[in-house]
Amino acid sequence: MSITWLAATTQSRFPPVEQATEHGLLAAGGDLSAERLLDAYRHGIFPWFNKNDPILWWCPDPRMVLYTNRVHISKSLKRQLRKQDITVTLDTAFEQVMHACSAPRANQPLDPDNRTWIHEEMIKAYSELHSLGYAHSVECWQQNRLVGGLYGVAIGKAFFGESMFSFVTDSSKIALVALCQQLKRWDMPVIDCQIYSDHLARMGAEEIPREVFLGQLQQLCYQPAVSSPWHIDPDLPLSL
Repeated sequence: MSITWLAATTQSRFPPVEQATEHGLLAAGGDLSAERLLDAYRHGIFPWFNKNDPILWWCPDPRMVLYTNRVHISKSLKRQLRKQDITVTLDTAFEQVMHACSAPRANQPLDPDNRTWIHEEMIKAYSELHSLGYAHSVECWQQNRLVGGLYGVAIGKAFFGESMFSFVTDSSKIALVALCQQLKRWDMPVIDCQIYSDHLARMGAEEIPREVFLGQLQQLCYQPAVSSPWHIDPDLPLSL
């Protein structure tokens, strides 16, 4: 199956997601403008490409998702949460979180999902989405030092997770638990995790058919969004 090449104009639209390859590759080219990114996410499509390569657009089947009322908290993570030595915030250090997620794996031995594809072109594009109120970050702080977190995109009542990082044990897991708890309060039921990973599966994520996922997006993306910037509820118990 041939891949559709997109022109670098917003008038160049994505092909039907059913045309994606068996690995989920749908199209190449285009740009990372806010308009194109938002259009992509609404249709279950996301960019994933290496620096200096063409932009690649993906829509895999099945899709990995985490329902915010089903996040799994292991016994060891419960012990970490009881320590209460990590403070969680939202939208206070977005670019810092992205840069931390982009660091080489050698600098993040605790993060099994570190992706070095988060280069300056991506950071610039998602920082623009953040300034527009669509991209959000979760930060974990320990003694005023950023030690873990994640970022993603929210459209309506849908959240699309992008990447996470850990500098201390379980800090990215704590960020994910806090996000699930807060999103649940905001009636945001699902986090898109894109593709399968053992790490996310252990946290309760599951694979669902792409058709089911896209149907959920049609319901969620057109609901009223939570106003930006996001703030975490002060009484959030970090437990589910």
